[in-house]
Amino acid sequence: MNKTLTRLRTPVESGLAQAGNIFALLLDVGRKVFRRPFQWREFVEQSWFIASVSILPAALVAIPFGAVVALQTGSLIKQLGAEAFTGATSVLATVQQAAPVVTALIIAGAAGSAVAADLGSRTIREEIDAMEVLGIDPVQRLVVPRVLGMMLIAVLLNGLVSVVGICGGYFFNVLLQGGTPGAYLASFSALAQLPDLWIGEIKALIFGLLAGVIAAYKGLHPKGGPKGVGDAVNQSVVITFLVLFFVNLVLTLVYLQVVPAKGG
Repeated sequence: MNKTLTRLRTPVESGLAQAGNIFALLLDVGRKVFRRPFQWREFVEQSWFIASVSILPAALVAIPFGAVVALQTGSLIKQLGAEAFTGATSVLATVQQAAPVVTALIIAGAAGSAVAADLGSRTIREEIDAMEVLGIDPVQRLVVPRVLGMMLIAVLLNGLVSVVGICGGYFFNVLLQGGTPGAYLASFSALAQLPDLWIGEIKALIFGLLAGVIAAYKGLHPKGGPKGVGDAVNQSVVITFLVLFFVNLVLTLVYLQVVPAKGG
């Protein structure tokens, strides 16, 4: 009986320990961001690499996201007889929810997996151990530039996805649902407000931070050689998805409680 309980308890304990280690790495990254010398070259190179693997998928995913949001909201608004607010509802749904979610998916799936694979390959080749022997902090040298690069690109990517999603929604609403271009554009300010844009960017910033830290942790702790690197990449993507969607829910609940709706 005790052995059975131990076997059932072990995954939970392992998960809690892993969560604690990821949080410790998050705090370590926060401390070492301000430690000199800052690795500017690594930061620029990693930011460019993350942007190169993320921009095209994000733009391609944003178009159908914007279209689905526009078609769904447009159909519902039309049934309610409030076609004049189609643009406002579409923009709100895209900026507040669709754009940050798409950004989270792309950052975790494309950029996060690349970071985990890069650090994991360095770890199994014992490059990380060699850096520590030479007195070089791998967190400051490798992890901090990658995490900051993912945060920067996530914020920029969120803006790109918002613009592409809104344009896609406008296109599908006007062409497929017979909407009026002027009414679609004029209704932007009816329900939307500046904090809606800020919450989207804040979400993207936090998503980039969490995705970078989780990918870095998994990359620094692979198990079982090359196969372990592949497993670490898969685990980093799955864990990041779970965490980001939960964080998105929490941030949305907090935002809706703190910021009153326009006209409310």
